[in-house]
Amino acid sequence: MTGGLEQGVTAPRGFRAAGVRCGIKAVGRDLALIVSDRTASAAALFTTNRAVAAPVLVSREHLQATAGRARAVVTNSGCANACTGKAGLEAAALMASAVARAIGCAAEEVLVASTGVIGVPLDVHKVASGVVAAAEQLDASAGGADAAEAIMTTDARPKAHAVEVSTTAGMVRIGGMAKGAGMIEPNLATMLAFLTTDAAVETSLLRRALVDACEDTFNAITVDGECSTNDAVFLLANGASGVTIDASDYDVFVEGLRAVCRHLAIEIVRGGEGATKLVTVQVTGARTYDEAKRAARALANSLLVKTALNGGDPNWGRLLAVAGRAGVTFALPTARAAIGPVILYEHGRPHDTRSEDAARYLEGRDVTVSVDLGAGGHDEATIWTCDLSAEYVRINSEYRT
Repeated sequence: MTGGLEQGVTAPRGFRAAGVRCGIKAVGRDLALIVSDRTASAAALFTTNRAVAAPVLVSREHLQATAGRARAVVTNSGCANACTGKAGLEAAALMASAVARAIGCAAEEVLVASTGVIGVPLDVHKVASGVVAAAEQLDASAGGADAAEAIMTTDARPKAHAVEVSTTAGMVRIGGMAKGAGMIEPNLATMLAFLTTDAAVETSLLRRALVDACEDTFNAITVDGECSTNDAVFLLANGASGVTIDASDYDVFVEGLRAVCRHLAIEIVRGGEGATKLVTVQVTGARTYDEAKRAARALANSLLVKTALNGGDPNWGRLLAVAGRAGVTFALPTARAAIGPVILYEHGRPHDTRSEDAARYLEGRDVTVSVDLGAGGHDEATIWTCDLSAEYVRINSEYRT
């Protein structure tokens, strides 16, 4: 597997994209369009938030109507089109219809996504004009970068990645782009992510691959513990490479897909609102994988842990306190807490004389904290998060104003 391919979602053959400005946001590009030159297999994972946004409902309906086939995905930023009632559903459907007219396909073959402020009506006239402009600018080179820029809201920078994977039948490419900086704690998805591949993959196998790839990537990150109304991950496979993925090449394909998802997921956390540190949370010694992941997520979402890390305070007591209340099997006498390579609690004894070493380690921008639950098990889990700064509070206290 080789990485570092340019173009993101347009690195796989047979995909074009565009990112344009249609005036939903005050400045910058705000409408992205991804188009497959041929009908593609499609799979998606969506938010489990019950305050579900209109574009999620429409995309679910379209995937069901086509039995997992699609030609395009259209996304607007600056307006979530969430909690907007019947008018919101009509706006999301009109987005799909506008794309269908522009590229010549059925409306049900168009998937829809939106991101931005909740509760604001989506201006369908601006979206329609943006779709026309995007369709005219579809491109397999610069289009991927423009689309990645167009889906941003509070993101500090675009997020895109692609890899090439060698299978027994030949080379395939997998690309992707994502957005998200706040309201990030996925449950089956992330804020918004779009994945493409030029492999041919049957729909049920494609969905299985997406679930497997998301489990320890998009479903293993958190910025602030907030699951959005609009979370979605889309995956399109158009077969333009001439290579078909079946059971014999499934593992290598999923590993390539996971590599793209992991890169994008970590970039979401690295660019979290107000973040100054990327934090890797590792939990070991658990009786089950689910318990390890639950403890890791509790640590990653702890306000006390995240603020201590922001201030460079090696407060290992907060790590053990969170692990102890995470609702998993935990044994304090055999537990261990470490910050980076510095063990600060082990075998029932604190090692506060090592605090200065831990504090120096926390001066870095990429840090790791780890807890062994002391439960005697062999399961472990990793969650990626970021620190919590005053800048996060400022951004979210002024989000609508």
